[in-house]
Parts: sequence; structure tokens; C-alpha cells
Amino acid sequence: MGAVNIWNAMEVAEGASNGQTSGIPSSHLTIDHSLSIPEMKPRLVELCKVLFKKWPNLDASHLSVETVSGGITNLLLKVSIREDSSKTVDLMVRLYGPNTEYVINRERELQAIPYLSAAGFGAKLLGVFGNGMVQSFIHACTLTPSDMRKPKLAAEIAKQLHKFHQVEIPGCKEPQLWHDIFKFFQKASTLEFDDSEKQRKFKTISFEEVHNEVNELKELTSHLNAPVVYAHNDLLSGNLMLNEEEGKLYFIDFEYGSYNYRGFDIGNHFNEYAGYECDYSLYPTKDEQYHFFRHYLEPERPYEVSEKDLEALYVETSTYMLTSHLYWALWALIQAKMSPIEFDYLGYFFLRFNEYKSQKERCCSLAKAYLLGSKK
Repeated sequence: MGAVNIWNAMEVAEGASNGQTSGIPSSHLTIDHSLSIPEMKPRLVELCKVLFKKWPNLDASHLSVETVSGGITNLLLKVSIREDSSKTVDLMVRLYGPNTEYVINRERELQAIPYLSAAGFGAKLLGVFGNGMVQSFIHACTLTPSDMRKPKLAAEIAKQLHKFHQVEIPGCKEPQLWHDIFKFFQKASTLEFDDSEKQRKFKTISFEEVHNEVNELKELTSHLNAPVVYAHNDLLSGNLMLNEEEGKLYFIDFEYGSYNYRGFDIGNHFNEYAGYECDYSLYPTKDEQYHFFRHYLEPERPYEVSEKDLEALYVETSTYMLTSHLYWALWALIQAKMSPIEFDYLGYFFLRFNEYKSQKERCCSLAKAYLLGSKK
């Protein structure tokens, strides 16, 4: 792999200071991900003073910090700044996980955030720094995988996703799925692990088999004519937040966002019903999927969606669901090498690839029968 930066966060911060992200304040300051919260505090004070000129006299006594979530990519910090006895401002500081530039295009993410924010999605981008960003704080609770299947919430997620897919982001409108999968494949297939047990497991993977599967699926999906939309690409429960009092659902974290196939975004979301444990017995039933599709296709008139449209989206989603397994399986191999976070990424590769293989025949047969029927 070498030390080549694929998508460099520092260059993005530099781009922000050159006005590429609409006048958002930026700094080259970095904050070490591995520091304890008390050790981070002085750096956070300095960062807030540099980015936000309205707090020139800020000191550590005005600032409290707590960890919101470690995630498996980033460290999220809630930073509360006491301006006076009656007013506190809450900010979200996101520290990018070390080496995440190998799998995340920061430039693409930062370009999209202001447009998504203007359309009512996610937190507002307030500042960019060497290895992270500062955003407005969302007062809401993160969903769990089991929440996503509750009919009322599933309908709301579908409605919001319909709206999300209408947002127009400037720049490249080409779907990024296969570009990203082949980029991941190229990196993943040439890895070497210092840990002998990891290297042994890695050597059991047939990259020729994986490559053949990718090509076969690329060919099959090309016949489905799936609409290309601006997709979230990572709609797991941790990226969905609900403020129950206001009844408002939020989509957050657009790190993997790009123009992509509609079916991939929906199929990927359905895969996340299984959680990190990959319990695919929790994958939504056909009835649950149809409930979601109705509210996605016609948010105002869900029960007027035709059977023909439901079937077409069912086939599209089932086929792209397979591509989601390949995407995250290859992603996991790169993370196994690059990420300092304690998570069994290698094991995750096998869970995703094995599930791909167990679903492949059913989903591909479904797609082929549908395509044959449409030709007739």
C-alpha cells in the first residue's frame, strides 16, 4: 500500500481555506485521536478560538467535552461552550479515524454537506480542520437496528430517503459504485499483514473468485437501468437519529455519499437491519420491503403505488443488495490493515462475502427472470 494518501484530509482543509467550501472557516490544526479527553481539551479550546473569532478569550473553564460515539470509523465529541451564565452553545467535533482517507473521499463529502444541509439533512458544517470537522449539534437519539423495522419509522425513513435522493449536488454525476469497488479491490488484494494469524486468514481469500463475482454482478446490474441519484450509501442505524418530542428524523454522516444507483442505497439500508453482528435472519421480509417501497415511491399516496412498480423496485433492490455485500467486504479488508480501532474487520469480510454467496443464486435468478419477462 505504501504511504500514499488516497483522499487527503489536510488538502481538503486547504481547499476549504481557498474558498472551495463556501467560506467555511478552516485550520491546519490536528487533534490526536488517541489522546484522553482532558488532554484533548486545550487543543479543542485552541481550535474553537481559531475557527470562531467570536470566542477570542475562550479558556478550558468555559468548555466541557464528552464522547458521543466511537463508531468504527470516527470519534465524535460533544463540545459545550458556556458563553455566559445563561447561554451554552453545543458543537459536534468529528475526528476522522486514522487512515480513513483510504476508504473515504473527504473532498466529495465536504462538497456535498452544504447542499444537503440546505435541503434539511444532517448537521450544519461550521468548520474544517486538519483531521476533522466541526458541525452543529443535533439533539436526538441514535436508532438501533430493531428500530428501523418498526412500520412507522420504516415509512418515515423511506419518505426522507425519497427527499434525499432529490437533492442535487454539483460535480460528477456518474455513479461511483463500481469505481469505488474496483478501487477497494485493487488495494485489498495487495495487502500484507504483520500479524501472522491475520496473514494466514487473508491468504485463504481467492481474489480471483472475488474479481469474477464483481464483474458478473456489474454486468447483470447494468441491464436493470436503475436510476442514478445522490445516495447516502451508509444508511445504518447509527446514521439515523430521532428527536421523539419533535417527531423529527435526521440522516447524518455523509462520508460515503456520492451519486449512485438508487437500488444500492435501499438494498444497503436493508442489509443494515442485520446490525454489525450480521444476523441476516433480520433482513426485511418481502412485505416489509413493499411497505418501505410504497412510502419511498409515493410519500403522499403510498397505497396508490402499482404492483408493477413495487416488483421492479424489489428486483432492483435485491440485486444491488448483493453489491452492498461486496463493497463492504472489500472495505473491511482495507480497514483490517489500516484501522487502529478494535474490531474484527477480517471476520467481517467473511461474514459479508459468505452472505453474498448464500443470496446470490436467489437474487440473480430473480433479476434474470424479471429481465426476460420485460423483454417479452
